[in-house]
This record gives sequence, structure tokens and C-alpha cells, in this order.
Amino acid sequence: MDKIIVEGGRALRGDVHISGAKNAALPILISALLTEGTSTFSNVPQLQDIHSTALLLENLGARVETGADTVRVDAGGQIQHEAEYDLVRKMRASVLVLGPLVARLGKARVSLPGGCAIGARPINLHLKGLAALGASIELKHGYVEASAGRLQGTDIYFDVVTVTGTENMMMAATLANGTTVLRNAAREPEIIALADTLTQMGADIHGAGTSVITIHGVSSLKPVEATIIPDRIEAGTFMMAAALTGGSVTIFDSEPDHLGALIDKLRLTGTDIKIDGQVVHVNHEGPLKSVDIKTQPYPGFPTDMQAQFMVLMSIAGGTSMISETIFENRFIHVSELRRMGADIQVSGNTAIVKGVPHLSAAQVMATDLRASASLILAGLVAEGTTQVNRVYHLDRGYQALEKKFAGLGATISRIK
Repeated sequence: MDKIIVEGGRALRGDVHISGAKNAALPILISALLTEGTSTFSNVPQLQDIHSTALLLENLGARVETGADTVRVDAGGQIQHEAEYDLVRKMRASVLVLGPLVARLGKARVSLPGGCAIGARPINLHLKGLAALGASIELKHGYVEASAGRLQGTDIYFDVVTVTGTENMMMAATLANGTTVLRNAAREPEIIALADTLTQMGADIHGAGTSVITIHGVSSLKPVEATIIPDRIEAGTFMMAAALTGGSVTIFDSEPDHLGALIDKLRLTGTDIKIDGQVVHVNHEGPLKSVDIKTQPYPGFPTDMQAQFMVLMSIAGGTSMISETIFENRFIHVSELRRMGADIQVSGNTAIVKGVPHLSAAQVMATDLRASASLILAGLVAEGTTQVNRVYHLDRGYQALEKKFAGLGATISRIK
């Protein structure tokens, strides 16, 4: 199992280019199941979750060709309706095949999903939405079995904001008979990116990016050529790494408009951020200032940046309060940061972080995707050499992160 070795104490300086967004690429690749023909997607990141999605699509009968940053999906053949456990268990986003399969084939048998251990993340809202569209739903032997004639448009209200639930219902509704309205829908940039791709396919979608999305069903969709948007979480991770190390980093191929909440908080820490189109210049000198954050659905502070921001606050002057409102188990990284000397106390969904003068290197273990990144960030500023174990989580969401950090002057390497 791979390990990342990081020697702390170097300020990051230089340029870095951001890869395509995993959380946009996964539903967009899966949306190809709604068409008969070959869709081509560019700026696709080279990640384990992308590989898992390609295997899943192939298992369903699609032909998938992958290049350096391009994926072609031909779903014009005989598409199967069953997504098997061995493929779905690796990645929670696999549940996104449920809507397209029922919409196109009238049936689906999909294993209950897996993924990171950061909370229960149930799919009940997906099932409730499909049932509202007219599907018959049964849970048998660890599988969701859904069947329907042509789905029927309806009003769907999400009890809580759900990104994958919004994506699944949006895809299903594109081929439904009549009009579907999704209320309390997720507003993330990835939702807009999926809606844009579906619109290119011929779907009739309005309101993506707002809490009410209207989909007028059409009889069929056509293949597309689409480009994946930049990964806002990767861009945010590099912004924080620059601030954390007292460095100066220029970030290319980003979308700063997607990171408003994070940029506001970073500026409050004393970090200088200048924006020029898709280029962001991040510079920090002097001590960091403590700032409170509360994770919220977009456009609030992203839960996927909480662990990284906690590292920043662990060496900031004063005390900060970090509240996690999205996932109940997303403080698992706290115990590992404490091993490195961080002063963090957790009470319920709130962490109180008292800044310390410095962190000290240690052997630590990654528990999920974003925790992996946070431990590497901690290693960049810790005294000594940090070893981060179980970094297979990292490869699910960051393309060549250690190489990009090395390009900015970090002393970092991967051990096979």
C-alpha cells in the first residue's frame, strides 16, 4: 500500500495547473447512459474513481475508451440493467446509474453503494424521488430494484439538500413524460455542469444553480462532446497550502467564482488573494489569523475543505471554531492531527482549534479522501518528516497531488 513522505518547512512557490473536477466528471460520464451513440468528454482527471466509473459503465454494456484526459463512452449497444456489488461498493457515486437506467430501460438493479467512511449518506432521497416519478422500488439482498414504464413528471421536494440526489433525479427526469420540478435542489457548480451537458444532449432543463430546477421530459437524447469544469476542491487545497506554508503560488485553470466562501475566509486569515480570470495568485506573509467556519451546502463553505482548513487553523494565532453540518463523521482526521501536536477539542459537530507554534512530524493514517489531503498539508509545515499511510483514498480525488506539490518546491515523495 502506497505511502506519502513529506518533509516540512518549505514555503511553496511557483505555478500549478488544476485538473478537471471529479465530482463533475462522475455524473457527466454516467449521463452517457441516457444516449445511444458515442459521447466524448475532455479535461477528465486521471483518478481511481474515474477508472471505477469506466469499469462500471463497461460492466453495464457500454464501450469506454480513455486517453490522457479524454474519455469516450459509447452506450449505443445492449445496455444491461444490473450494477454489481463488486463495482458499486468501491464508490458511492455509482448510485448515479440508477436514474439513467430506469429512465432508459424501465428497470435497474443496483447494489447499495460504498465510498468514504465519513457518514451514513443514505440514498433514501434518491429512492423517494424515483418512486414519485412512478417507479416501483424494492430493496432485496443489498440491491435496489426499480422498475417502471415510462417515468412520469412530477414535483419532488428534497427534505435535505442532496447533490447526488439532485443529479440522479435530474437525469431520470430528462426522459420522463411531462414536467418534473425539483425543489430544495442542490446548487453546486457540478449540478450546473451536469445540466449544461444534458442540455447539449437535447434535454430541456431550467433553473440549475438555483433551489428549483424544472425539467421538461423529451423522447430521446443524443451524444455530446463536453469539457469537465475545473476542480474547485483541488484549487482550494492549493490555496490553503500556499497560505499554510507562507508561500506564493499562482493557480491556473481554476474557477474562482466557485470558491467564494473559501476565498473570503482565507482573506480573513491575512492571506493575499488576487484573481485574474481563471488565474488566482495566493501569497501569505507573517502569522495566520484564526477564523471560524461552518460548513454548509453551496454556496456556503464546502465540507470538502473543512479538514484542510482545520490544518490551517491548527497553527494560526488564537482559537477558532469549526462546525461541520453536512457529514456526522467528518472529524475522523482530528486524532491524527493531534498526533502531530495540534490542539483540537471536539464536541458534537464542533471542533475548537487552539493554534500552536508548530506541528511535529509523525506517522499518520488517512481515513478518507479529504483527510488524506489535510494530513499532507500538515506534513508540509510540520517539523521533521511525516509519513502518511493508506493514501489510496487520495488517489480517488486528487490527480498526482504529490507531484504538483513537488513542482512547487515541497520535499515530498510516494513510496510504493
